[in-house]
Amino acid sequence: MKKLFYFTAPWCGPCKMLGPVMDEVAKNIPVEKINIDYESDRARAANVSSVPTVVLTENGQEIRRFVGARSQQQINEFING
Repeated sequence: MKKLFYFTAPWCGPCKMLGPVMDEVAKNIPVEKINIDYESDRARAANVSSVPTVVLTENGQEIRRFVGARSQQQINEFING
């Protein structure tokens, strides 16, 4: 099963733009939003150094990731590979 991990921060401008897009994407695929200010250990473990970062996993394994804001269409293409 595919899942997205969305690493974000409340002070991040691009994260604020990506937030509503990720809410729409979450209607079709599970999205776990991770605030790096409160979960820095998880961000470090996932080698996240910039936000927003979105990591696509399948069956618990990372498939690919992107950094920065994207449109819903771009994210759908990212998910479908």
